[in-house]
Amino acid sequence: MKNNRSIYNLLLLVALMYFLLSCKKENTTIIPLVDGTVTDIDNNVYKTVTIGTQTWMAENLKVTKYKDGTSIPLVTDNTAWKSLTTPAYCWYNNDATNKTVYGGLYNWYTVTTGKVCPTGWHVPSDTEWATLINFLGGETLAGGKIKEKGLSRWLSPNTGATNETGFTAIPGGFHDGNGRFAEVGNFGAWWSSASLSTSTAWFYTAYSGDSNANKDDDYMRSGFSVRCVKD
Repeated sequence: MKNNRSIYNLLLLVALMYFLLSCKKENTTIIPLVDGTVTDIDNNVYKTVTIGTQTWMAENLKVTKYKDGTSIPLVTDNTAWKSLTTPAYCWYNNDATNKTVYGGLYNWYTVTTGKVCPTGWHVPSDTEWATLINFLGGETLAGGKIKEKGLSRWLSPNTGATNETGFTAIPGGFHDGNGRFAEVGNFGAWWSSASLSTSTAWFYTAYSGDSNANKDDDYMRSGFSVRCVKD
């Protein structure tokens, strides 16, 4: 009887370990679901992808008007840009050919209008960015899992890039608070809708040189890329 109980307990232990390992594997497996497309007010069409419980644009925003049809100011003067406290956007290096490749660079004042994404979509909150990163295994892994593979847009080495999520993060660079364009090919930065202070707000980054997805803050007048998430 004692031997039977020992065998029974051993089988229970084996079954429990198998169950726990199966759950762990299930939770860390990423199965992106390409949902289709979403169209903005300018008739730009974006691919979309579901990652975990969230549906994201799989391309950078490149809209020039709010969803109510009013125009977002295009500011090409670098001196004017660095003193802005109102919405604005630009193309990297003020070169409109970068619209197709990298999308637009928007200051945070544009983000905070709540009207830059298509109807039914919005700029992700700090919590929504954290949900994505945590689902992908944390900051040290998430960057590689969202970065576009290869060197067609990323500079070498594009460390750890698998794009297994279908998010297709690209290195659109930025237009900083001093009116300087920098880091295209090496750095991607996307706004959060959350502010840190009266002059700074949160954004999330991916770099060519590592697999991280980092959280940082910068001046609201800086120009970063935007990815929209479904309501």
